Amino acid sequence: MGEINVVPYIDVMLVLLIIFMITAPLLTQGVKVDLPRAGAEPLPPQRLQPLVLSVDRQGRLYLNMGGDPRVALDDATVAVRASAALHKNPETPVLVKADRAVAYGRVVQAMVILQQAGAHKLGFLTEPLPPSTQHGG
Repeated sequence: MGEINVVPYIDVMLVLLIIFMITAPLLTQGVKVDLPRAGAEPLPPQRLQPLVLSVDRQGRLYLNMGGDPRVALDDATVAVRASAALHKNPETPVLVKADRAVAYGRVVQAMVILQQAGAHKLGFLTEPLPPSTQHGG
């Protein structure tokens, strides 16, 4: 009787595994931001990709739409890109992802830019609290 030789299948699977291991870190977008912790409930899943404005520790702005999300943008560029994205689809969720060490005034400036671009509702991204501190324990 003939038997199925599975060695080629194992080779293919190992090659695919290596490809996924290499490309997975490249798929994360945005910049590294040390988010504040909060006990807020997570948002329900959205059907639209949200517009995320990141503010890093130095107060630089990054936008996940309209170019490379890892390149810092000036305020005017953020306004133009956010306005274009919100004009294209006004229902796009808008989120602010600010580092916990950034000055509060800079976060407010970023919010004003988004509001002037047409955002009516803004949300904030935070890290969840550790389970032991969520319910007063």
